[in-house]
Amino acid sequence: MKSGCNIAVELIKLRGVNSSASTHRLRADMCKELKTKVLRLQPPTSNGPTVHQNSHKDGAEILSCTVKALKEGHIVAVPTDTIYGLACLAQNSVAIRGTYNLKGRNGQKPLAICVGEIQDIYKYCKVKVKEELLGDLLPGPVTLVFERSEELNPDLNPFTSLVGVRIPDHAFMRRLCQMCGEPLALTSANISSHTSTVKVHEFQELWPKLAVVVDGGPIRDKSRLGSTVVDLSVLGSYRIIRPGCALSSTIDVLERKYGLLRDTEG
Repeated sequence: MKSGCNIAVELIKLRGVNSSASTHRLRADMCKELKTKVLRLQPPTSNGPTVHQNSHKDGAEILSCTVKALKEGHIVAVPTDTIYGLACLAQNSVAIRGTYNLKGRNGQKPLAICVGEIQDIYKYCKVKVKEELLGDLLPGPVTLVFERSEELNPDLNPFTSLVGVRIPDHAFMRRLCQMCGEPLALTSANISSHTSTVKVHEFQELWPKLAVVVDGGPIRDKSRLGSTVVDLSVLGSYRIIRPGCALSSTIDVLERKYGLLRDTEG
């Protein structure tokens, strides 16, 4: 597979981490065989991986390479604030089909979209809650489900009128969405029905099918539950689709601050 930047494999090494020359050669040989770019961000902070100012050049190069791969229709692996994810352009129907095939995912299971800013949500979703509510939950480990707008690719989840949208609390992911200028389709980086991943080596079997793997290091202080998914498509109420890792804090915002009623049916 051709990568988004160069045919040759590139490893951007983590500064300040000592490893043997043999380990570097082994990783380089492995990646060369897979024709996959493995690009490593700077060390993660306590709030999760990010691009530090003192490594702006490396961060900019990784962002540029990942954006190019996405724009060329490839699938990439990225860190988020919860688990590692697979991403492609949501408006690219071929890439959407490729993502389902790569994961072995049931075609009736929807993909979420990821955007960089709250105002982007209004372009692709019909929002029935106050903007302040969005600001209280996003960016964060929450996926909000709304009725989709006509702007969203009709080939993305054609079996439903709804779509889940995320803004991860992760500097790299937010900037990636901003640079793409359109939503990313986002799903967990694993074979369907397998355990979610918090380290890049945990989904190594998928690398040969990816153009870029962005290694943000281990995702710390998170379970493997993924984001909390909540349906806000019905005015005045909410429904929990997946409890995820932020259930109690999300319910607290929805009920105590905004007075939404929980729909326990369906």
